[in-house]
Amino acid sequence: MSEYQYYEFQTIDRPLSAADVKALRALSTRARITSTSFTNTYQWGDFKGDPARLMEQWFDLHLYLANWGTRCLMIRLPRRLIEQDQFGAFLGAHDFGRYWTKGDNLILSIATDADDVDEEWDDGSGWLAALAPLRAALLEGDLRVLYLVWLMAVEAELVTPDETEPLPGLGPMTAALEAFVDFFAIDRDLVEAAAARDAQPGPTDAAAGPIIAAMTDPEKTGFLTRLFEGDALAVNALRRLVRTRLPATAPVAARRAGDLRARAEAIRQARERAEAKKILAEQKQQERAAAQARRARLDEIERRGDRVWSEIETEIQKRNVNGYDRAIVLLSDLKAIAKAKGTTDAFDRHIADLRQRYARRYTFIERLDTL
Repeated sequence: MSEYQYYEFQTIDRPLSAADVKALRALSTRARITSTSFTNTYQWGDFKGDPARLMEQWFDLHLYLANWGTRCLMIRLPRRLIEQDQFGAFLGAHDFGRYWTKGDNLILSIATDADDVDEEWDDGSGWLAALAPLRAALLEGDLRVLYLVWLMAVEAELVTPDETEPLPGLGPMTAALEAFVDFFAIDRDLVEAAAARDAQPGPTDAAAGPIIAAMTDPEKTGFLTRLFEGDALAVNALRRLVRTRLPATAPVAARRAGDLRARAEAIRQARERAEAKKILAEQKQQERAAAQARRARLDEIERRGDRVWSEIETEIQKRNVNGYDRAIVLLSDLKAIAKAKGTTDAFDRHIADLRQRYARRYTFIERLDTL
């Protein structure tokens, strides 16, 4: 397998300046650079830049994919809009996720090295667009992507069975969360077990209305001013504020990592039984269809009567492999008809006659021996 690496960076909160583009161009003459992105692929060599440093200086999102199994997603977040202390509860001491701060930002990095590489080609394009909404979700207080990182550690058995889940649930899954599961190849049965319970509800339009109406005038003025000034993060901040003021829901007992693994195993066994049942039903359907087709073919051959023996003679006279094969197929059908009608003696006499007359057609006789 030849080497392949895909790098993509994207800026969301502000475009790149001409000076930024010039500095990035110095890192790669082959990269595709726009005012909001930097994309490059490598089939030999490596990228001269440090993705972490690029995230600290310029970009809000980064995706890396290598065809030997390494995958990485980085997300940069303004520190003022997140609660940094929450991250530790999800990421723990495992290596799947880490974060650090640089200036006014926090950079989250999620990475895996797959043991078994999917043989299906993946050039990396399209993934970052599918995963980009996760950044807005984090800014709005939706921490379920961090739950998925914790779940990666559960799958790898890097979490003790007694450790409790960091959120009351994972559901309902969004398209971006589904893309995250696919990108990092997280066990789908484990995800289903976790998503059986919903996480803390998000700010629906119906729930947000009364909360926004109850905001103080200074709060409303502040958000309107930020929107007027073009603050790209104003909407995220407003949705985060609404989320924090949603009515409290009844607490539910947190599940343990061991419970989730056990539930995932039960889901896996049920799925495998259902798949096996489906495969068996499909096989039986195929067998019935094949039997019906064979019965129809035998009926048609039986209607042709002695003409079939003439067709067999014609095929043998061609003195080639294809003709012999077609003759054997017809003989096989006649044998089945003879067995069903109780006329195998007459059939055997025909076969003996063919053996005698075509004894020197060794290739044909070899096939006849398999009948």
